[in-house]
Amino acid sequence: MMESKSPVCNTCGEEIGVKANGEFFVACHECSFPICKACLEYEFKEGRRICLRCGNPYDENVLDDVETKTSKHQSTLATHITNTPQDSGIHARHVSTVSTIDSELNDEYGNPIWKNRVDSWKDKKSKKKNKKHAKTTKDEDHDAQVPPQQHMEDISLNPEAAAAATDVLSVVIPIPRTKITAYRIVIIMRLTILALFFHYRITHPVDSAYGLWLTSVICEIWFAFSWVLDQFPKWGPINRETYIDRLSARFEREGEPSQLAAVDFFVSTVDPLKEPPLITANTVLSILALDYPVDKVSCYVSDDGAAMLSFESLVETADFARKWVPFCKKYSIEPRAPEFYFSLKIDYLRDKVQPSFVKERRAMKRDYEEFKIRMNALVAKAQKTPEEGWTMQDGTSWPGNNTRDHPGMIQVFLGYSGARDVEGNELPRLVYVSREKRPGYQHHKKAGAENALVRVSAVLTNAPFILNLDCDHYVNNSKAVREAMCFLMDPVVGQDVCYVQFPQRFDGIDKSDRYANRNIVFFDVNMRGLDGIQGPVYVGTGCVFRRQALYGYSPPSKPKMLPQSSSSSCCCCPSKKKQTQDPSEIYKDAKRQELDAAIFNLGDLDNYDEYERSMLISQTSFEKTFGLSAVFIESTLMENGGVPDSVNPSTLIKEAIHVISCGYEEKTEWGKEIGWIYGSITEDILTGFKMHCRGWRSIYCMPLRPAFKGSAPINLSDRLHQVLRWALGSVEIFLSRHCPLWYGCSGGRLKWLQRMAYINTIVYPFTSLPLVAYCTLPAICLLTGKFIIPTLSNLASMLFLGLFISIILTSVLELRWSGVSIEDLWRNEQFWVIGGVSAHLFAVFQGFLKMLAGLDTNFTVTSKTAEDLEFGELYIVKWTTLLIPPTSLLIINLVGVVAGFSDALNKGYEAWGPLFGKIFFAFWVVLHLYPFLKGLMGRQNRTPTIVILWSILLASVFSLVWVRINPFVSKTDTTSLSQNCLLIDC
Repeated sequence: MMESKSPVCNTCGEEIGVKANGEFFVACHECSFPICKACLEYEFKEGRRICLRCGNPYDENVLDDVETKTSKHQSTLATHITNTPQDSGIHARHVSTVSTIDSELNDEYGNPIWKNRVDSWKDKKSKKKNKKHAKTTKDEDHDAQVPPQQHMEDISLNPEAAAAATDVLSVVIPIPRTKITAYRIVIIMRLTILALFFHYRITHPVDSAYGLWLTSVICEIWFAFSWVLDQFPKWGPINRETYIDRLSARFEREGEPSQLAAVDFFVSTVDPLKEPPLITANTVLSILALDYPVDKVSCYVSDDGAAMLSFESLVETADFARKWVPFCKKYSIEPRAPEFYFSLKIDYLRDKVQPSFVKERRAMKRDYEEFKIRMNALVAKAQKTPEEGWTMQDGTSWPGNNTRDHPGMIQVFLGYSGARDVEGNELPRLVYVSREKRPGYQHHKKAGAENALVRVSAVLTNAPFILNLDCDHYVNNSKAVREAMCFLMDPVVGQDVCYVQFPQRFDGIDKSDRYANRNIVFFDVNMRGLDGIQGPVYVGTGCVFRRQALYGYSPPSKPKMLPQSSSSSCCCCPSKKKQTQDPSEIYKDAKRQELDAAIFNLGDLDNYDEYERSMLISQTSFEKTFGLSAVFIESTLMENGGVPDSVNPSTLIKEAIHVISCGYEEKTEWGKEIGWIYGSITEDILTGFKMHCRGWRSIYCMPLRPAFKGSAPINLSDRLHQVLRWALGSVEIFLSRHCPLWYGCSGGRLKWLQRMAYINTIVYPFTSLPLVAYCTLPAICLLTGKFIIPTLSNLASMLFLGLFISIILTSVLELRWSGVSIEDLWRNEQFWVIGGVSAHLFAVFQGFLKMLAGLDTNFTVTSKTAEDLEFGELYIVKWTTLLIPPTSLLIINLVGVVAGFSDALNKGYEAWGPLFGKIFFAFWVVLHLYPFLKGLMGRQNRTPTIVILWSILLASVFSLVWVRINPFVSKTDTTSLSQNCLLIDC
C-alpha cells in the first residue's frame, strides 16, 4: 500500500512495473512510450523492434529483469499468453486483426477506451427501453466516458497499437512530425517575410509611376490575404485508415441477419441528350452490384427532365442487371460498371481460378454489347420528337411530354417484390422518380430534385444513410460503402459525423491534365487539411449523409445551442455577458430543440393509434417544418431508419407521389433549414456549411482504390463554363444571408479555421479583379518604360529573395507531406490564373447583375462524352466570350515584350538591366496562360476567327489609347522646358 502508482501500459492497460533499481520500466528512451515488459516481449517475438509511437528502434538491453507490480495471476497471464487460449483476451489482439464484440465484452483487463465504448452501447440500448433510467445512467457515467474528439486524439497517437488494442473501425494517422513541423515553420517564416515585404513596398513608392505602384500594392495585399485564407486551414492535415474486416466481423455474424445499416443511393440526371443514358446506366449497374447486403441497398434515379428516353433506358438497365449483378459478385469484378470494366487494358485473368470465368466473361461481354445496341437505338429514336409527343407501349401519352408541366411519376423496379436475377437471388431496389412540375412554382434545380428524393426514399425505404452521385460518377470500389460505415456506424466516433466525403477521381483525362481537371491539389491537400479541423466541405457527389443531419437536427453529443446577438465579439470567443435575443432566433432555436427531442420520443408514438398519432404530429407543429405528410413526418423520427410498422404498404406509392408534388415545400423549412439548401447554384457548399454550423463534423475517406470515378469536361470551353458555374455559386453565397463572414457566429460551433476555409470558398472569385489588373501591369511597364518597383537596395533585394525562397519551400514541403506531384501543383497554379482572368471575372459581374437587376443565369450542363478519337474533345475550340479576356492579355503582353526589346535596342546597353525585371514579369503571365494558348491552337492550329478578331481589336485599341493618354507617367512642364531652352547659348 506504500508503493507509488506505476504508469499504465498503453496496449494492455496494466501497470508497466519497475526495474530492479526501483525506477519505472521505460522501453523507449526517445518518447517514453508507456508499454509493459510482457507486451514488449511479444513485440520482439513478432519481429517488431521499433517504438510504436516515434518509430525509433528499441535498446537491445531493454529487456532486463523487471520487478512487475502485478499479481501472480496477471504475471502468469502475461507469461503464458500464447499457450492459454482462455486467457488471451489482452495480448491476442496483436495476433488477430478481426475480433467480435463477445470477445471484447468478456475481456476483464481490456483497454479503458474500449470499456467506455461498450458502456456507451449499453447506455444507448437502455435509453430506448427506458428514457428516464437512461438519463440517470448517463449522468452517473458522464465523467467516465471519453468524448469522441478525445477518443480520436487518443488513438491517433499510435494507430497500429490503438487499433490492435481496442479493435476500432478506423484510426487517425497524423502527418509525421518531421514533415509537418518544418512545414509550419516555413508558413510562419513566409508570413513574417510578407509583413516586412509590404512594409518596404508601402514606404517606398514609385513617384514616376505612382498609379502603377499603387495598383500593384493593392493587388499584392489581396493576393496575400487570399493566401492566408487558403494556407492556414491546411495547418493540421491528417490521414485515416479503416478496417472493413472488423466491420464485417461485428455486424455480419455467420448465421445471423446482417446488422449493417441500409443506404439509399441518389442518382440525378436532367437531359439524357447531354448526359447519355449509357453513362447513367453504368452508374446504376455499379450501385446494384455493390459488395453490400442487397436488402440494405436502394437506388433512386431522379429524372428532372421527365424524358421518356431516361425511363426506357432504366427499363433496359433493370433487365440487364439481372445478368450483370450475379456475374460481378461471383467473380469479384472491379470496377462493376461494365463499360469501364471491359475497356480496362489489364490482365483480366489475374487472381481468377474458376475455369468457367473465361467462358462466362465472353458471354457477358456479348450481352453487354447487345445492351449497348439497344441503348443506342433508344438514343437515336429520341433525337427527333414527334409532333404529337411520345407514346408509351400501351398507347397512352407519355406524362412528361411537357417538361415544364407534368405530374409526378414513380416506378419501382427490382427489389423485394420485383424481378430476381438469373440465379433466383434478390436484387437491390431500383426506383425511377420524376417530381411534379407546374408553371408558377420555383423548382430550385438540382437541390430541389435531391430534396424530392429525400422525401420519396423516406416514405419507401427510409435508410438511415444517403449516398448521392452524379449520373456520370460510377462506383469504382465495390466496398466503398463499407469504408464509410467504418465511420458512420461507430457508436462513439460516428455519433457527431454528418457525412463522409470521398475524393473525386476522373477517367478520360489527358496525361498532362492540361486544364487541371483532376483538382489533385484541392482533393489531396486542402481536403486533408480540413479533415484535421471540422471536416471536409461537401463537393456535390460521392458523399454519404446521415439522414438525421439533413433533417436539421443537431449532433446528439452537443449541448443545446444558446443564441447570441450579432454583437458578439468573435465567433470563436463568444461573449459571456447575457445578450438580448432576437425573437426570430429564439423561435428557430426552440423549434430545433423540439426536433432534437422528438428523436427520442419515438417510443411514445407506438402507444397511439393512427388517428391519435397524426393528431400528435400535427400538434407538435412538425407539419410547418416537414410538410403535410404524416407518413413522412413519422419517418423523420426514426433515428435508425426503416418504414414505420403502422404504415399501410398499399398507400406508400400514393404518399410518395404526394411528397414530390410541386406545392409540397410551400411554407415549410425545405431548402431553408432542412435538406439541400437553396439560394445558390452550388448547393453543395451551402448544405455542408449549414451542417457544420450546427456542430456536426465530417470525415474525409481516401481508400487506396478510389471509391468513385467520373468524367470531366476536358474541352477548354466546357471546362471554363464549369468553373464559371462554381464561381457564380460562390458569389451568390457571398451576397446571401448565408455568407460565412457572419452567418452562424452567434452559435460558436463552427471552428475559426473551418470558417476561414468557407470564407475562402466564397471570396476566391473576387481575386479575378486584382489578377486581371496584375496581369496587365507587365505590358504597361514595357510599353511606357516605367516599373512598379524602385531601384532595389541590398535589404530590399534580401526581402525579395527571401519571399521567393519561402514560396518555393512552402510548395516543396506541401508536396512532401501530401504526395502530390510538382506537375499537378504547377497545373493548378496555371489554371488558377486562366480561370481567374476569365470565368471568375464573369462570375463576379453576373453575380452582381443577378442581385441588382434580377438577371438569372441558366445552368449549362457540361457534356459528358468525347469523340471516338482519344482525347478528341480536348482539341475542339468552341466559341464563348470567356475566351476573350485571357486572349487579350496574351496579345498585350507579347506586344509589350516586343516593344520592350525594341526600346532597349534603341537606348543601348544601360537599358538592358531594367528590362530583365519587366520581361520576367511578362513571361510570368505568358507561362501561366500557356495551356490556354495551346487550347486555342487546337490540334490543327485552328482558332475561331471571331476570337482572334476581338482579341486583336481590344489589344490594339488599348495600346493606342494608352500611348495617347499615358496616364501613369508624370507630365513634363512645357513652360519650364521652354525657359530652359532660351537660356541655351547657341
